[in-house]
Amino acid sequence: MAPGRARVVHQTVGRPARRPRGTARPPRAPVTASLREFLDGLTVASVLTTVVDVALVYYLIYRLLLTIRGTRAAQMVVGIVLVGAAFFVAERLELSTVSWLLDNFISYFIILIIVVFQNDIRRALGRIGQNVMPFGRRQETSQIVDEVVAATAQIARARLGAIIVFERDAALEEFVDDATRIDAVLSRQLLVSLFVPARDNELHDGAVVIGKNHRIELARALLPLSRATDLGPEFGTRHRAALGITEDTDAVAVVVSEERGEISLCFKGSIARDLEPVLLRRALVGLFAGGRATEDMAEEAEAAAEVGKALATLGEPRADARIDPVPERAEAAEAMQ
Repeated sequence: MAPGRARVVHQTVGRPARRPRGTARPPRAPVTASLREFLDGLTVASVLTTVVDVALVYYLIYRLLLTIRGTRAAQMVVGIVLVGAAFFVAERLELSTVSWLLDNFISYFIILIIVVFQNDIRRALGRIGQNVMPFGRRQETSQIVDEVVAATAQIARARLGAIIVFERDAALEEFVDDATRIDAVLSRQLLVSLFVPARDNELHDGAVVIGKNHRIELARALLPLSRATDLGPEFGTRHRAALGITEDTDAVAVVVSEERGEISLCFKGSIARDLEPVLLRRALVGLFAGGRATEDMAEEAEAAAEVGKALATLGEPRADARIDPVPERAEAAEAMQ
């Protein structure tokens, strides 16, 4: 090639120019320092630690949501979230006055939580020990259900009115009035005796509340009446009270009709009437599966299936239901002995 003439490199349109021989390959884009540091420090132990850390946080949040579900704390948590969102928006928009008010409010936030949620915190801490030995709790729950079903059947045969309320997640003391604290070990004999009408028994009129600790907590409890307006005349005050407590809380109520000797189950504002003791037991075991109030979705589905079988009996009493003559009060009291 003559000196002074430039060498023309022909390039096909649409194709990149070939790298001349002997030239070095251009360096690749370097990995950022933070990413390289992260990858260098990534080990099996660190991955496991991160997974366990995230799983624990998720479990704590999950348990917290289950604890406040069905309680007034759930509604207050929504308010707290709204206050937090308002604080974030005020900071972003630089609203000095609103930010100052919210900042001073958050300063006392921890104390406010302890004061407002003291009952819920106490119940949550008390339930920690209940889940340590689930097998023992399951056996205890089965025994408690058997005692309640046996007492309910005996009360129904004697045509004595009764309301037995099972406390679940929501505390019931703030929903009942004029109750007498019992705090006694649950037994069939004690349950029956509480509902025997007698001159010296002032506890027979009202509901008996069984706490989450499987003890008889309250007797002669006055419950809020149902707000439903489409209840038939066959539902008296006792049934309306049993429905009312299940409308306001997640409690389960067993009610015995004094006139018909009929056993009913109330749950979430619905009532299943004229239940046989066997079906009542299946429904109660389903509702309290695993020795605690149903919390997992699988347990909730199983409980719903059991209660669904009970709710299938809604309507008029079955034609094959056994209706015995109403015994006299004196004979009923003797039958309880």
